[in-house]
Amino acid sequence: MLSRLMSGSMRTLDREYSCTVRLLDDTEYTCTIQRDAKGHYLFDLICHHLNLLEKDYFGIRFVDPDKQRHWLEFTKSIAKQMKSQPPFTMCFRVKFYPPDPATLKEEITRYLVFLQIKRDLYHGRLLCKTSDAAMLAAHILQAEIGDYDPGKHPEGYSSKFQFFPKHSEKLERRITEVHKTELSGQTPDASEFNFLQKAQMLETYGVDPHPCKDVSGNPAFLAFTPFGFAVLQGNRRIHFLKWNEVTKLKFEGKTFHIYANQREDKKIILTYFAPTPEACKHLWKCGVENQAFYKLEKSSQVRTVSSSNLFFKGSRFRFSGRVAKEVMEQSAKIKREPPEIHRAGLVPSRSCPSITHGPRLSSVPRTRRRAVHISIMEGLESLRDSAHSTPVRSASHGDSFMPRSRSLMTDSSEGAAIISDEVYSPSDSVLPTPVAEHSLELAISRQINGAPCSIEEEKESEAGTPIVREAVEFGPDGKALSSDSAGGAGPGSACEVEQVNTFVLSVLRLLLVTIGLLFVLLLLLIVLTESDLDVAFLRDIRQTPEFEQFHYEYFCPLRRWFACRFRALAGLLIDT
Repeated sequence: MLSRLMSGSMRTLDREYSCTVRLLDDTEYTCTIQRDAKGHYLFDLICHHLNLLEKDYFGIRFVDPDKQRHWLEFTKSIAKQMKSQPPFTMCFRVKFYPPDPATLKEEITRYLVFLQIKRDLYHGRLLCKTSDAAMLAAHILQAEIGDYDPGKHPEGYSSKFQFFPKHSEKLERRITEVHKTELSGQTPDASEFNFLQKAQMLETYGVDPHPCKDVSGNPAFLAFTPFGFAVLQGNRRIHFLKWNEVTKLKFEGKTFHIYANQREDKKIILTYFAPTPEACKHLWKCGVENQAFYKLEKSSQVRTVSSSNLFFKGSRFRFSGRVAKEVMEQSAKIKREPPEIHRAGLVPSRSCPSITHGPRLSSVPRTRRRAVHISIMEGLESLRDSAHSTPVRSASHGDSFMPRSRSLMTDSSEGAAIISDEVYSPSDSVLPTPVAEHSLELAISRQINGAPCSIEEEKESEAGTPIVREAVEFGPDGKALSSDSAGGAGPGSACEVEQVNTFVLSVLRLLLVTIGLLFVLLLLLIVLTESDLDVAFLRDIRQTPEFEQFHYEYFCPLRRWFACRFRALAGLLIDT
């Protein structure tokens, strides 16, 4: 009896596993779910835990053993999507940024989006000019510590918060000044609302960068925003396409294509190369989901999308869920008492630490500062592969603050818009998603070694680095017309070789599939001709000398051989 109970409990344990989901405030939610549970079950558990109704903007993200990030698909089994062994660790994040945070009905939703954008600001994904940076940081201070109080907030209190990857003492003084004089009296929810209103006007609002290379081998970041598709290269936004201009997204291997119609007489095809085929597929799926969410009027218009024009090759994917317009309409119908919000306050965070980590670099001699900066960057080499949606390394990142007007967001970019004085590289920050323990130890060691360099020091270190100024121009057929960038012959030749290899593989795949189809059709024809089916064209085939020779010399002996073997096997089974 005891053994049966123990075996039953072991079978129950085999059917269950533990999941830990890191939330936006860096607390963790742990639960035990069935092995065959689908993604929406875990997502609903988290939303119930957070008392969240406007949940369509959010998702669950995880990192596989190859450091490739994925969004959990709600219609598929969790265990089949994870490439590692349980227990599983994931992150609850904003997946679709609201085009206008003012349309969010509930304060709890605005608070969670606020936490996500604060995280984006710290990790260098959200860029802005210095005045906007001071205002955003001051709103964070007002939301977390309230009004300025001389008794509680001594001189330099804002330096205890790390708002950006790198910032200067001048910026800290400006943050303190704005917090003291301009935001007094604002409640936490009002400060968070104003923070969101300011953030949504920025060029890189809602950007989740995917590192790639263009046809000349130059590094670039592809991003899907609430307003369209953007390409960031060097210090410029070289392409921006509204969602209604994007006609198709396609990938094959590591090659990603974007088809668009900017005008009736202007059709373009943009081609980029991801580091790995898995990264390219993740990029394609993110694009398909974002386009469906922001572009379509109804979820009933969602169709299954294929990565190829041919039915027998490529990946197929379908966005599941409501689209943005339906989400906003549903939010307007919410009628309940506002849920209680437990704000994080001054609790130190893994991603946005609220205390200083070691001495300020401005108090260290200049030569020592550069040595510390070099040691920090060497420690970050292994972090860059997992700090983004795709495992790729990028250049160093300075205080990339940039201006933005609302018209830039709505107008299609004919030229290249300069977005910062430094190269856009958001990977020089602490990991935004959980990965292996050794990577987390490296992130902690970075904090122990000292805070990031100031803005002025970073500009000095980057002064000798050439910045790519020329963008690749594309003609109506999507081919590169000219390239003045310093790509060299090496990267271009490598890309050409890769394209040739891809073409050869496609031809071989087509040839194999054609041979397979012809073989299947031949078998079907033999079965039909040897059957008793009385059809005119089959009678004509049966009366030909070639068929009679095939029937008596090959088919009948082969049929007798199979019948003999089948009888022998049946007799063996009966005897046993």
